Amino acid sequence: MAVKKVICAVCLGATLLVRAAALPAMGELNAKSAALYAANGQELFSYHADEQLQPASVTKIMTLLLVMEALDRGEVTLDTMITGSEYACSMGGTQIWLEPGEQLTLDEMLKAIAVGSANDCAVAVAEHLAGTEAAFVERMNERAAELGCTGTTFINANGLDGIGEKTLTTAHDIALISCELLRHPKILDYTGIWMDSIRGGTFSLANTNKMLKSYPGLTGLKTGYIAEAGYCISASAERDGLSLVAVVMAAPTKETRMADAAALLNYGFANFAAYTPPEDILAPVPVKLGRAKSVVPVITGDASVLVEKAQAEALETHLELPASLTAPVQAGQEIGTLTVTSGGTTILQVPLTAAEDVPAVTIPDLFLQILHSLTSDP
Repeated sequence: MAVKKVICAVCLGATLLVRAAALPAMGELNAKSAALYAANGQELFSYHADEQLQPASVTKIMTLLLVMEALDRGEVTLDTMITGSEYACSMGGTQIWLEPGEQLTLDEMLKAIAVGSANDCAVAVAEHLAGTEAAFVERMNERAAELGCTGTTFINANGLDGIGEKTLTTAHDIALISCELLRHPKILDYTGIWMDSIRGGTFSLANTNKMLKSYPGLTGLKTGYIAEAGYCISASAERDGLSLVAVVMAAPTKETRMADAAALLNYGFANFAAYTPPEDILAPVPVKLGRAKSVVPVITGDASVLVEKAQAEALETHLELPASLTAPVQAGQEIGTLTVTSGGTTILQVPLTAAEDVPAVTIPDLFLQILHSLTSDP
């Protein structure tokens, strides 16, 4: 089958993400460990990112991820009532002082966890979803492994130290979990709240992530602190279509935690850009013996890629599509490939699929077409 190839040059001043001398050096950081990722999971910068450290309440990003996934599966709704158990209400640290037997909606619980970092609410939600916190922690560790986290062991749903044990993770793993959490945009309705209230307005919440007020484009995620862990944060931000996650572990102070996170995000926004191939380059493909004369190809999957601003002068988008198709064609059927290259190196490749069904013509259809041609005016 004949194949047509279309090359579209895109001048972006950006190119493939590689570790090259062209990238400026990151300034000195205060934290023990740090990582910068694009929200699609691409690593942009790391600093001792595989060192196992305590995340403190940044642990709750995994708790929040499992909640959002349960919401997507329909296991709970935001109106589901969550009951505080004796055990959940016994948590120390930051809390909303749940009373045993007290009920709040999952919506309020999410606010308390994401905004107020409530340890008691994190455990109450964990118990509701899995029966016990221990069973929920098993799910946390299983999900971390599925995401490729190799340095993480959760011991509870909130990040507090246990008796003779503690949660350990890495900046790399926290970034992976954060990127997965951002696949659920609803979470930003909670992590991006500056101030709110629960219990009918009688209990106020103030976000522990003060970067929401100081850093342009910040969308949220989670801070953490206990004495042994130091000051930690997973901070998400978006500008000009580029979504980033900056993870800082074991910073010595609140101020240095914010400074490091801001430095990481500034580095990302200054040196990288998001590129998505324009869909208007996708022309219809002719269909033989079909009830429609053509079918429109569409991009399937994640068609965005992060590119360095400083290196490339142009990107090229290559389309590989057949000169024609023969009916029947099914919606979602793979019919070609879109490839983005930089200097001959492939940086993105995604399948192109048929946007809709094109059934084959039948004998009665052909008869009607012949009849129409015979009776039509010349």
